[in-house]
Amino acid sequence: MSLPVPLRRAPLAFAALLLAGGMLAQPAWARDTPAPSAVATTTWQADVTGMASAADNAGRRDYLRKRLEAAGMPAQVQTFAHGDVVGENLMAQVSGDAAQPLLLIGAHSDRVSEGRGATDNASGSAVALALAERFRSKPLQRHRVQVAFWDLEEEGLRGAAAYIADKREKPALYVNFDVFGWGDSLWMMTPDDAHPLVARSRDAAQAQGLQITAGRQYPPTDHLAFLKAEWPAVSYSLVGAAEIPNILAVFSGKEPESMPKVMKVIHSADDTVAHVDAHAVAKGIDAVEAAIRAWDAGVE
Repeated sequence: MSLPVPLRRAPLAFAALLLAGGMLAQPAWARDTPAPSAVATTTWQADVTGMASAADNAGRRDYLRKRLEAAGMPAQVQTFAHGDVVGENLMAQVSGDAAQPLLLIGAHSDRVSEGRGATDNASGSAVALALAERFRSKPLQRHRVQVAFWDLEEEGLRGAAAYIADKREKPALYVNFDVFGWGDSLWMMTPDDAHPLVARSRDAAQAQGLQITAGRQYPPTDHLAFLKAEWPAVSYSLVGAAEIPNILAVFSGKEPESMPKVMKVIHSADDTVAHVDAHAVAKGIDAVEAAIRAWDAGVE
């Protein structure tokens, strides 16, 4: 997630959020709704930890490259220049036939220098990886799937913009994941409230005991590069429902009623694996997978 320039330059006051032992307590809503699979919970947590443990962004990409190779989806590399910096996007074919329209799923793999980038955005990268593995194991009916991990998002969405500038394939839909680390609410950015995926996402979130907020207001991340090019795109986060209005207040330059957890964690020394909630995220992954499959099956 890319912060506005004033927020990058002026660190926020960080509250002590961890409970004893450094882990967040499981909220009541998570205990009262269907349990996600143990595999989804542990694998996502392991991927976030693997990326967060890397020394730098090159190490994060190396972790993803090895995971993709092990999953039978070898990465293709797109290098691009941004000033004096060279970026590197990773892309992989997941499933489907060449004649099918493309569903592109993705997340940015890079982090800022402060913290470990667990929430922003190892969390979203691990979601994209989990969905890629699921869509490889059980392909969609009507769409071919590719997965992308963008570089230099924190420098202004440069990796996603490079994909478009390089005249890569325009997808039927790009689905982005950024800051997908905890909470009871699936937050969906969609420029079209009537898009079939919105209704499918509402149904799927409800089935997992999650709330959902869907609309045009959303923090800046890689989907914006696609929308600027007039390419169809949506983005998902997983946060606490109460955080959303305060997050939007911060990004619009207003004073929030209270500082949301997201703004206390990302781009700070607190962005570590201690803050993520794999149990909650597994529900979010299940919901997004179900929504995409229902949308894919209903496309004429």
